[in-house]
Amino acid sequence: MTFGFTSSSPASLSVAAEPSAASAPLARILEPAEWAAAGIPLLRNPREIVGALHALHQPRHSTAVVAVLDPDGRLRASASFTRLPAPADGWVLRNALLARLRQVIPHDLRRRAPVRTAVLLYCREGEARWTEEDGAWMWGLRDACTLHGLRCGAYITLTRDGWQVLGEGRGGRHPNAQSSPGASAPPGAPPPLPLTGGAASEVLRRATAR
Repeated sequence: MTFGFTSSSPASLSVAAEPSAASAPLARILEPAEWAAAGIPLLRNPREIVGALHALHQPRHSTAVVAVLDPDGRLRASASFTRLPAPADGWVLRNALLARLRQVIPHDLRRRAPVRTAVLLYCREGEARWTEEDGAWMWGLRDACTLHGLRCGAYITLTRDGWQVLGEGRGGRHPNAQSSPGASAPPGAPPPLPLTGGAASEVLRRATAR
C-alpha cells in the first residue's frame, strides 16, 4: 500500500537552513566515487519503481520524489516537493528530505539495522550524467536516511532523455521529464492513488506500527 504526499509550500525547503549555507554553496556533496563506495543496494526493478513514482507524483522540472521501499522492494510511502532555485547544498536538501520522510512514514531508529530503504527521484534539466547538484542530493539522501533509520538507496535522475540510476548504469527513455501523466504506468498496473497527506499519512503510520 502506497501513499503519496505533495508539499503545498515549496518555500518550506528553506526552513531550518544552516546560516552559512548561502555563503558555502555545494559544500556538502558526494562525488561519484564516494557514492559508488557507499554500498548502495541495487533496485530489484528500477523501471517499475520509476514508473510508479512518475504516475503517482507526475514530476516536472525541479521536482524531487523521495520514496520508502519495504524489505521486499515494494513501495510503501512517497512524498514530492519542488526545490527552490537556489544554490544546492546537501545540508538544506537533507532537511527537506527528512521533513518529508517524517510526514509519511515512522522512523526505524529503534532497530539494530535498517530494514527499509529510501530512494530519491529528481526531475531536472540537462543530461543524465552526474552534476554537483546531484552530489548535493546524494549527500542529503544519505544523511536523511541515517537520521530516520533507513538504508540509503538509489538516486535516480529524470531528464528529457529519460531516467537514469546514477552509479548503476541502468536507465530507460520512458518515462522522462516530458512524459504525460499516466504514460509511465506499467502494463496492468492499477490506477495511481490520489496525491494526499494528513489523514492518509496517519493511516499509513498506524498500519506500519502494527
